[in-house]
Amino acid sequence: MQNPLDRLRAICLALPEATEGGGVGDPSFRVRDKIFAMQHRVADRMSMWCKARPGAQGILVSSHPERFFVPPYVGRHGWVGVWLDVAIDWEEVADLVEESYRITAPKRLCTLLDQR
Repeated sequence: MQNPLDRLRAICLALPEATEGGGVGDPSFRVRDKIFAMQHRVADRMSMWCKARPGAQGILVSSHPERFFVPPYVGRHGWVGVWLDVAIDWEEVADLVEESYRITAPKRLCTLLDQR
């Protein structure tokens, strides 16, 4: 079984001009120095946080609280947390990461993504 951080890293770094940097002890993934996803430990549980469109956070958390949560600090800005220590739908995680990237990246890079 692949390490969840390695899988997350592969998803994030496949996006145009995505880079990995340090966070608060955990890796963060950026485009043009703006964070679009990060791996974080919350109460000794591994998780991924990313930006979400307005309303998406509430829908995800209320429909699947065992998989999604409102992360501290950035949750009030609409970010969503995904637990990485439960059964993970990696296609869903990839979709969430790509959406967060699109919210963060310049239009030109989103166009490159559309052309792949």
